[in-house]
Amino acid sequence: MQYKTIVELLNSDPTHHEVMVRGWVRSFRSNRFIALNDGSTIKTLQCVVDFENFDEELLKKVTVGAAIEVKGALVESQGQGQTVEIQVSKLTVLGEANPEDVKLTILSPKRHSLETLREQAHLRIRTNTFGAVMRMRSKLAFAVHEYFQKNGFYYMHSPVITGSDAEGAGEMFRVSTLDAKNPPLDENGNVNYKEDFFEKESNLTVSGQLEAETYAMALGKVYTFGPTFRAENSNTSRHLAEFWMIEPEVAFNDLDANMDLAEDFIKYVINFALENCADDLEFLESRLLEEEKNKPQDERSEMKLREKLRFILENNFKRVSYTEAIDILKRSKPNQKKKFKYIIEEWGADLQSEHERFLVEKHFKCPVILFDYPANIKSFYMRLNDDGKTVRAMDVLFPGIGEIVGGSQREERYDVLLEKMKAMNIDEKELYWYLDLRKFGTAVHSGFGLGFERLVQFTTGMGNIRDVIPYPRTPGNAEF
Repeated sequence: MQYKTIVELLNSDPTHHEVMVRGWVRSFRSNRFIALNDGSTIKTLQCVVDFENFDEELLKKVTVGAAIEVKGALVESQGQGQTVEIQVSKLTVLGEANPEDVKLTILSPKRHSLETLREQAHLRIRTNTFGAVMRMRSKLAFAVHEYFQKNGFYYMHSPVITGSDAEGAGEMFRVSTLDAKNPPLDENGNVNYKEDFFEKESNLTVSGQLEAETYAMALGKVYTFGPTFRAENSNTSRHLAEFWMIEPEVAFNDLDANMDLAEDFIKYVINFALENCADDLEFLESRLLEEEKNKPQDERSEMKLREKLRFILENNFKRVSYTEAIDILKRSKPNQKKKFKYIIEEWGADLQSEHERFLVEKHFKCPVILFDYPANIKSFYMRLNDDGKTVRAMDVLFPGIGEIVGGSQREERYDVLLEKMKAMNIDEKELYWYLDLRKFGTAVHSGFGLGFERLVQFTTGMGNIRDVIPYPRTPGNAEF
């Protein structure tokens, strides 16, 4: 007999036919009612045991956390909250869970803080919250691929190990096979990377963008979706050292087309979540409402989770130049009354999340795309505007989170790009291949990067980015 998943059984009619299901015990009440979950849904399936027909020693093994197999008739449920249940005819314990050991873990059926759950990250997926988040993460990843594949993009795997620093950030993880205690030195006393595995200094990538550009200039429309790494010593609820980036690059797209793409893509993915993750979203929304009861009124979200997602779908993203945004912020009450942590005093300031959220949540009351940023606060590869001061960059800002997408029209002019690289001390020999793109059939092209975890965080309503990736990598944390 083929076993069924719980989500399949809950969506079927009572047939009175025998079915088989496997899962983990969430509760066993009155020696009669087993609540079983197999990860296929947030819901449990009630399995009803006639204890008189089962060995007492066997039933003692049916404890919270135990893995069991159940056979029985699928019948109409007498209880509330589900339409079907199983009348158990055969019960097999596949893996026991000692109740005394369970009490010491987050599997014990009581409320645990998210911090405690992180400490037991190998078990937290068995909780309702993380089951819901990770099912949604999986669905969102599928939606990303579906969107690009439907729209004629080619999926490209950019290298994880690279010799270039795409962002010019310098905060990268080094990859080396040299002896850490006694590395070979050159005649100047510096580490001789010629003797290293790649024969040059190499790092884990911070972005697949530069390589994706090379492919876009041959295949037209490409995207990368893979792990990226930042050695930034940042212990915040918004940063990870290892995270996943979605980076489309499109030949012949200018900044306007890039903004159109970002808006269309985000709306598609969020709509997919609303249509395909109804049970998990309902649970996460109620969890959020419960959590916010303990917060002061002014710290509570103005919108419920699903309302916030529909808000993104129902509103056109407002497009505002950086210059206009600075004027709005300078004149804003929080700025004038010095309520902002970072006061906006003049044009050229690097916007912080508090400024971004003000624009979205308080001023425009819709998602915002800022564009035409000062050149000196943006990366070397962004297309310089005719004013010589701003670049064709754009950031998409969301409620509750601030920046979720950063992108730009790329600098397609060889001489301008070369000058910018020299000004920023970027080695043109290291990036000769990137410059070559501007020598052999250059053209306008654009792209953006979206941190996948930020998207998952927004869609699930989780407050900390460490709770939307299976095993977070942050400063001082590489356990599991």
